[in-house]
Amino acid sequence: MQPHTAPSSPPASPPALFEPARLGPLTLRNRFIKAATFEGMTPGALVSDELIDFHRRHAAGGVALTTVAYCAVAPDGRTERDQIWMRPEALPGLRRLTDAVHAEGAAASAQIGHAGPVADGRSNGLPAVSCSPHFNPQSLGVVRQASRQDIARITRGHAEAARLAVEAGFDAVEIHLGHNYFASSFLSPKLNKRKDEYGGSLAHRARVARDAARAVREAVGDRIAILAKLNMDDGVPGGLWLDESLQVARWLQADGSVDALELTAGSSLLNPMYLFRGDAPVREFAAAMRNPLVKQGVKAVGKHFIRAYPYQEAYLLDSARQFRAAVDLPLVLLGGVSRRETAEQALAEGFPFVAMARALLREPDLVNRFRDEATTRSLCIHCNKCMPTIFSGTHCPLAAA
Repeated sequence: MQPHTAPSSPPASPPALFEPARLGPLTLRNRFIKAATFEGMTPGALVSDELIDFHRRHAAGGVALTTVAYCAVAPDGRTERDQIWMRPEALPGLRRLTDAVHAEGAAASAQIGHAGPVADGRSNGLPAVSCSPHFNPQSLGVVRQASRQDIARITRGHAEAARLAVEAGFDAVEIHLGHNYFASSFLSPKLNKRKDEYGGSLAHRARVARDAARAVREAVGDRIAILAKLNMDDGVPGGLWLDESLQVARWLQADGSVDALELTAGSSLLNPMYLFRGDAPVREFAAAMRNPLVKQGVKAVGKHFIRAYPYQEAYLLDSARQFRAAVDLPLVLLGGVSRRETAEQALAEGFPFVAMARALLREPDLVNRFRDEATTRSLCIHCNKCMPTIFSGTHCPLAAA
């Protein structure tokens, strides 16, 4: 495969936020992407009418691309049993979802991946696997070390999930390489203690992520756009940090396996709030937990695990700038985009797309209002109470206010 050949320097003047832009083989109507946010609307691991309406509202609200989260590549790769996993039985519902999004003039992306150590083995009824053995405090279970056969199976699962996404009418897939899910756990020197060809050096630790991305490219070619969600850093001492992540980004570019990178941070296993910034709603998280022991544990020690970080606009931009200088791939800026001027700054600095999550949960029509009134600002107060509500299939508790 040939390396990506996008321009290496930012444009002389920023393109308009609301002009079409290319993402691999896909033309998006503007520069706004609805980031993946686990919806909690898939009972039986299948698409519901509520999930379809959720993404239809974001499409009608103006985003160019809405991302369905989370579509596991294997049944043991779910964080809980009601998450979608990509299989033929899920296709009719996924097709209805993509049809609804397309009817509103937007494109649809499926976030595919394997949760690895973050998977809830108790809920799934299947043992969770990771780079090395770990204790999962959310499921109160031990995650076993993945065998070479497990790794091969999960790599093939990425390819099959991507093929099913094409069949379901998706315009893009986003490969989940972040948050210490399966591939990300291998990247982490804190979590990965293997002594074989998947552990030790960065080249070995990056093998799972690179192989998964290459498998997806080989499966779908240029029929749809391929993004990868990559951790810039894990937010934990001893975890993946910028210097190594930059090299992984260079390798993904050289492999020609992805059309763009969405840059993220944090560990769902070890430091989940590092990505989000803002308040840490420990009480609400405890109330949402289904397992009584986990509920009591969150009440007792949750403040040490669910940490609060100060919020500021574009809080991942400083780190993302280092990636902009290091690779030519199109980059999606995530993290603290809640004002039109923030999106304009991102484009001016060479980021062709921005991804929004919490701001759109509060106001699905925010992009349309950005277009119609330049001074519009998000009503999101970054209380993060939208996060525990996903366990009940709802989202921002202030959205109706």
